[in-house]
Amino acid sequence: MKAWRDQGFAPVRLAVNVSARQFRQDNFQQVFDRALADFGLDHFCMEVELTESLLQTERAERVMEALRAAGITIAIDDFGVGFSSLSYLKRFPVDTLKIDRSFTHGIPAHADNAAICRAIVAMAHSLNLKVTGEGVETEEQLAFLRELNCDAVQGYLLSRPLPADEFAEQLTPQIRQAPRSLNSDRRV
Repeated sequence: MKAWRDQGFAPVRLAVNVSARQFRQDNFQQVFDRALADFGLDHFCMEVELTESLLQTERAERVMEALRAAGITIAIDDFGVGFSSLSYLKRFPVDTLKIDRSFTHGIPAHADNAAICRAIVAMAHSLNLKVTGEGVETEEQLAFLRELNCDAVQGYLLSRPLPADEFAEQLTPQIRQAPRSLNSDRRV
């Protein structure tokens, strides 16, 4: 990411899945900060993805507050399939909900999944949270999530996971411009 920035690419936010084992380490914040420093990355370009099950620990709130204070955004990954408690959305400093692929599968034809996606997007937006639809594989899924005003999507329709060099080659000319603030909410 530092090399891309040095080449003039606009900033992108990198989402990192954090395992339960990593998150529960007493020195998680220090290890994370050290990794960012080692790679020359700024906190503001990072998003930490946590599953709902990680929110059931007492120290989760402290760790999340420290991450947020450092400028890192926080996403709840696979939202809706874990130990969902809406009280987490009030209690924890969350920025984004990532709708689990089990709900985006088959939309819009699968009425129950469509209703769940609609409800998650509406609820998240009413709480000033962003929403990412995971597992988007068809144009129909993409069109439906766009209609709901889903903030971002990810899935094989857009791209398979890529090594960094292939990803850089895929960046569009619009992204390869003078760096802009991430406040524009550009997400890849």
